[in-house]
Amino acid sequence: MTLLWPRMLWLLAPLPVLAWAYIRLGARRRAANARLAGLSLLAAAATRGARLRVALPPLLFLGALIALIAAASRPQAMVLLPSMHKDVILALDTSGSMRATDVKPNRLSAAQSAARTFVESQPSHSRIGIVSFAGSASVVQSLTDQREDLLQAIERMQLQRGTALGSGIYIALATLLPGAGIDLEQLVHGQPPHWSRLGRESKHQPVPPGSNRSAAIVLLSDGESNHGPDPLEAAKLAADHGVRVYTVGIGSREGHILGFSGWSMRVRMDEDTLRKIAATTHGEYYAATSTQELKSIYEHLSARMVIERARSVEVSALLVGMGALLLAVSAFCSVLWFNRVL
Repeated sequence: MTLLWPRMLWLLAPLPVLAWAYIRLGARRRAANARLAGLSLLAAAATRGARLRVALPPLLFLGALIALIAAASRPQAMVLLPSMHKDVILALDTSGSMRATDVKPNRLSAAQSAARTFVESQPSHSRIGIVSFAGSASVVQSLTDQREDLLQAIERMQLQRGTALGSGIYIALATLLPGAGIDLEQLVHGQPPHWSRLGRESKHQPVPPGSNRSAAIVLLSDGESNHGPDPLEAAKLAADHGVRVYTVGIGSREGHILGFSGWSMRVRMDEDTLRKIAATTHGEYYAATSTQELKSIYEHLSARMVIERARSVEVSALLVGMGALLLAVSAFCSVLWFNRVL
C-alpha cells in the first residue's frame, strides 16, 4: 500500500481533540438533563441499550471522518491480475523422424492435431506464430490473431531431413522480438557480425530469465539436434531476453526404428537437452508418448501460460464510499432515536 498524498493524514491529528470535546459536551448535557428530568428518567437513560444508542452515532461519524481523510491521501494497492502471454511462437519439428508411428497415426500428424487444439484454445487477442525446423528453420506463419491462417499453416508442414533445434529457437526468438537486434546471419549461419550489421553491436542488456511477460515459445521435438547451432546457446539467448521456452518431447522413451531406402535406424527423444532448454529459460518440459497425452499437454500449457500482472490501483473511491455509508447510517440512527443529527 502506497500513498500519493501522505501529508493529508495530518488531518487525523485533530480527531482525538474533537472526540474528547464531544464527550465532555455530552457529559455536561446529560448532567443538566438529569437535574431537570428527575431520577426516574435518569435511571432509564442509564440502561445498556440507551448508552449504546447514545454512543453509536458519534462513533459511526468518527469512522466516516477517518475513512474520508484516508481517501484524501489517495492510497494505492498492488493488485495481481491474471493475463495471458500476448505473443506465442509454436516451433514444430518437421524432421524425417517425425514419420515414426509410435505415436499414432504418426508423430507429425499427432503434433499437428495438438497444435490445432492449442491454437483454438488461445484467447482471441493473443497473437500466434508458427516456425518449423528440420535441417534448417523457417517462419511458416508470422504472428497473427487470424486463427484460420494459423490452422492452414499447420496443415502445410512437410517433412525434411535433419534437426536444427538451435536454429528453430533463434528463428522463433527473432520472430517474437523483431526489434531486439538478433543477428540471425551470425547466429544461424555463422557469418561474421559485420556482414549483417555493418560493424554495429547489439545494445541489449540481459534481463532475468522468464521476466518477459508478453512473449513465450512452445517448442515440440522428437529427436536430438544434429544440424546448426547449439540449442543450449540459443536457450541462453532466449533467457537473456526474458522469454520462456516450454519444451515438449514427443515419442516413446525406448525410441522407434525407422526404415528408409534399405537402411534402418532407431530414433529417440533427447529429453536431456529439452529439459535443459526449459530450465535455462524458466519454462517447463513435458513428455508425450501418445496423441491423447500430447493434446492434454497442450491444453495444460494453455492454463500454465496464464501469468499474473501486478497493477497499481487507487482505492480512494472505496474509502469514500465507506465514509459516505457510515455518515448516512450515523445520521439515520441519530434522527431516529433523538430527532437530531448527532
